[in-house]
Amino acid sequence: MSHALWYASRATGLVCLLMLSVTVVLGLVGAGRFASTAWPRFVLAALHRNVSLVILVFLAVHISTAIIDPYAGIGWISAVLPFTSAYQPFWLGLGTVAFDLLLALVVTSLLRSRIGLRTWRAVHWAAYACWPAAVVHGIGIGGVDRMQPWVLALDAVCVLGVLAALGWRLSATHPDTEARNAAVSTSGRR
Repeated sequence: MSHALWYASRATGLVCLLMLSVTVVLGLVGAGRFASTAWPRFVLAALHRNVSLVILVFLAVHISTAIIDPYAGIGWISAVLPFTSAYQPFWLGLGTVAFDLLLALVVTSLLRSRIGLRTWRAVHWAAYACWPAAVVHGIGIGGVDRMQPWVLALDAVCVLGVLAALGWRLSATHPDTEARNAAVSTSGRR
């Protein structure tokens, strides 16, 4: 039974990393106002939201199986209070930080109409800390499968995908900025 819990925890952790990376990429692309006829902005936003919510299911299984598995002796309190576990406190604490930030992101997104856009956006900046904390948690807490080529490849794809989306986002200009720049350049020609 313990092996099944360990495998379930590892597998769902890897799925969470992949899905969290996809969510971050979708968030960056959506924030950069990317749109096409095949991928209108509302589709990107809905996909971003829905993948974020599905992550919670996998994360619940990941955390529950890690806690129920007697090998590490992780307590329920360690799932919400960072760096309190006797088992690999730093690496597990990073996972807890990522979980807490993700919960804050989801709760504020669900309450977005009540808390206002400014508050939601301020909390949503936590995504830039949530994802790397989750990545480092997975790498650090690892286990014997951490050095498997396919796990390393998955980590690399996730990191490179997010870095590529971040690079695109930083270089993308907002459509309002483009329109303003075009208006300034045409008015200067007169």
